[in-house]
Amino acid sequence: MSAIPLRIELANPEATAQFAEDVSLALKPGDCLCLSGDLGAGKSTFARSLIRAIADDPELDAPSPTFTLVQSYQLRLPIAHMDLYRIGSPDELDELGLDDALAEGAALIEWPEKALELLPEDRVMLRFDGTGDSRTVTLSGPEAFLSRLERSRAARAFLEKTCSAPVVRRHLQGDASTRSYETIRPQDQEPLILMNAARQPDGPPVRDGLPYSQIAHLAEDVVPFVAIARWLRAQGFAAPEILAEDLDQGFLLIENLGSDGILDADGKPDPDRYGVAIDCLAVLHGKPLPGPLPVGGGLHHVPAYDARAMQIEVELLTDWYLPFKRGTPVPDAERQEYIELWRALFADLLGAEKSLVLRDYHSPNLIWRAEKTGLDRLGIIDFQDAMIGPSAYDVASLCQDARVTVDQELAGQLLDRYVMARQAGDPDFDEAGFRKAYAIMAAQRAAKILGIFVRLKQRDGKAGYLRHLPRIEAYIAASLQHPVLQPLRFWFAKAGIGQSES
Repeated sequence: MSAIPLRIELANPEATAQFAEDVSLALKPGDCLCLSGDLGAGKSTFARSLIRAIADDPELDAPSPTFTLVQSYQLRLPIAHMDLYRIGSPDELDELGLDDALAEGAALIEWPEKALELLPEDRVMLRFDGTGDSRTVTLSGPEAFLSRLERSRAARAFLEKTCSAPVVRRHLQGDASTRSYETIRPQDQEPLILMNAARQPDGPPVRDGLPYSQIAHLAEDVVPFVAIARWLRAQGFAAPEILAEDLDQGFLLIENLGSDGILDADGKPDPDRYGVAIDCLAVLHGKPLPGPLPVGGGLHHVPAYDARAMQIEVELLTDWYLPFKRGTPVPDAERQEYIELWRALFADLLGAEKSLVLRDYHSPNLIWRAEKTGLDRLGIIDFQDAMIGPSAYDVASLCQDARVTVDQELAGQLLDRYVMARQAGDPDFDEAGFRKAYAIMAAQRAAKILGIFVRLKQRDGKAGYLRHLPRIEAYIAASLQHPVLQPLRFWFAKAGIGQSES
């Protein structure tokens, strides 16, 4: 438990509801919130507000569980609301299913004193005191929860400083990174987006005294996002406008480009929308390379997607994916052969055309704006890890979409469309060189993603990404058919990877 409890003053019921909203955005599965205080102190009001915030339904019927003992809500984060006032003995807690509730969601427990010795040691205690409209909440809990709550309340402070009136905050999404997003609803205005991306500490050194994030040039704060967003907008692309920023804390209030994606109603790639996405890349790759970009009183220098970055990414396959698939580590000799094959391929890329590489240019990060025209129909929302590298990378990212299957016929049509657009803008465009670079970068990206998705499961507990592995395996099998990848294809054959399409 925390050494020094927090004391939070809530002036009125609206402040209590707002505090519940802030807490809702800090909750994770396994959190057990214990609400204590006298009758009428505000425990049920807080719990009801929190449940409604998670449900994003201000009218949701959330009755007190005084008589039912437990009310369960299957929301984006499942919630079990329990009232222990009427239990006869602490042993009855087992019958309420607390352990099961915490395995998949969070629990709110009123009158925890009735079974305190059986509640989780890492519980969060909230004591409500006060009469009339005002309340004082005394809160203690594990450091991990308190850090999340502190971050959520810091986001509230940023919004209060930025917005002229109170706003409603709602969870939007998280992703494979540590970033999270919220939908922000100002009064009488269109919704906005809050990006919450605290600066990430460097991990342990993994090579040449540097952490993985620095070698792979991963953004460690929001500065690159702001710099690239403004550059893209200046070039005529639909990146979100930055409306407010706190670069030190990692909060951005940005334009909401919409929620419609580039998939069809069945969740499959929409050929017309993917076509516009490929057109955007053809235009982007005809632009001059960005130089140092001004942001926050300084300059952002877009890093190079160099061989060292590409190399450490492909090694995720031998470090994570193959050991997961086989159940045993990869022998040193096999791993070294793999590394040497990639080194030769990356040397072959030195003469490839370079452009701004957005790095995650695929369906989750592309917004369809039907009311717009031309390239403005495509909103682009994820580019904080952008680098200067082979133009073919983002083309491969789109044509071999990691989250949805792009069949080879559509991929071929998109590639042909891209080549025709580039040739129309530059008669000297090297089609053969591009297609070779495309094969190398497609295989490189697939190898990296296979490792990342396994790492997300094994290191971060995000097992949902494993369902994408068969798709990525099929993609890499298709890429390996290019003649330049023949030596690597033989290695993959010996390793037992990517044979379904061979």
